[in-house]
Amino acid sequence: MADRIVTLEPWGPDDLPLLERANTPEMTAYLGGPETPAELEERHARYLRLTAEGTAAMYRIEADGVAVGGIGYWPVEHDGAPAWETGWNVFPEWQGQGLARAALRLVVREVARRGDRELLVAYPGVDNPASNALCRSAGFEHRGTGPWRGGELTFNVWVLDMSPLDLAGRVPEVDETFASPALDAERWWPFYTPHWSSRDAAGARWRVDPGGLELRIDADTAPWAPDLDGNLRVSHLQTGQFSGPLGTGIGQHRFRPGLRVREEQPQHRLWLVHHGVIEVRLAAIRHPDAMVAFWPIGFEERPDDCGEICIAEIFGSEIDEGGGWVGVGVKPQNDPRLREDFEKIRVDGDLTEFHDYAVEWTGDRLRFFVDGRWVKTAAQSIDYPVQLMLDVYEFPRADGTRDAAALPHALRVQRVRSFPPA
Repeated sequence: MADRIVTLEPWGPDDLPLLERANTPEMTAYLGGPETPAELEERHARYLRLTAEGTAAMYRIEADGVAVGGIGYWPVEHDGAPAWETGWNVFPEWQGQGLARAALRLVVREVARRGDRELLVAYPGVDNPASNALCRSAGFEHRGTGPWRGGELTFNVWVLDMSPLDLAGRVPEVDETFASPALDAERWWPFYTPHWSSRDAAGARWRVDPGGLELRIDADTAPWAPDLDGNLRVSHLQTGQFSGPLGTGIGQHRFRPGLRVREEQPQHRLWLVHHGVIEVRLAAIRHPDAMVAFWPIGFEERPDDCGEICIAEIFGSEIDEGGGWVGVGVKPQNDPRLREDFEKIRVDGDLTEFHDYAVEWTGDRLRFFVDGRWVKTAAQSIDYPVQLMLDVYEFPRADGTRDAAALPHALRVQRVRSFPPA
């Protein structure tokens, strides 16, 4: 699926054959069997009517311009609350390629942009393993089962909570506004995983003024570990430090195999978080060589406790006049208990101005937000303390040159805060 472009095209008058193609015993096995030709005609007419009225949205799924199935959403009530319901199908020869997942992701993005209902629900049959797995992987929460068609069938209830971040009445345990001209040494360690390099090479360039923190890459900033990471330059703060003795492979953020501690570091248990809300207010950099990020990682006292919660990852090459792409989600790094669940979300507005990026972290899921608006749910969690990682990177160019006129690359941060679990 990685090479296929999946799009959603509005249901049209000529799409009745798609319903007929899906009306087989195989395709309707979890729906009670095929419909009659008259029922299909009525369904097709209903799709067209609801789409024209704007009260629902029905689509054909296309992969590289070829129709491979259908998907849509329509208004319902769920436990007395207004919701959208979604359903989909993909023709047998196209199944198993991730096309339904891609189509559902597009529907989720559209419903989130609408912002008029906070719940998206799906009701696949209990014996439909593929659709139930898709709901789970897309961040839906299982809320029980129910009967259908007079008890002939039983469906699962899956709910995706798209409600905004609610911090009313919640008091932060730490509210860092960078009010002092010096960094708080009880919170921040101004080095980028220096155990793999050295404090001299990995030290941050920073300043604090009335506008907040500025992390900089200057003209004379050297690559932090050239033999390991090429000419990548970084300026970085982290809120913990854990690594082993000289020459061992024990240390946080093992970004490539075979790493060995080159400089022993003191252990720092500074600002560690375990569940709750983590939020940053930052301004990104619009330059093709730059990237900014805020990604808590496991403190890593145990080697497997190394997963990453990516709250914001913004490449300057992916910012334009109307907005940009923000990477959010979970990266296992070297934690075998986690699965990759990371995606880039289109955010409208000037990303070089300040925006709030946050995660709400519970024992079973992570919900991500931009400016308080829900953007993604990851249906997995991390059950160990994390330290905060705040970065600006300058990526090397193939020809070895740098854009000296654009320097310094400066990440501006007004606030970082964490809230205990509600």
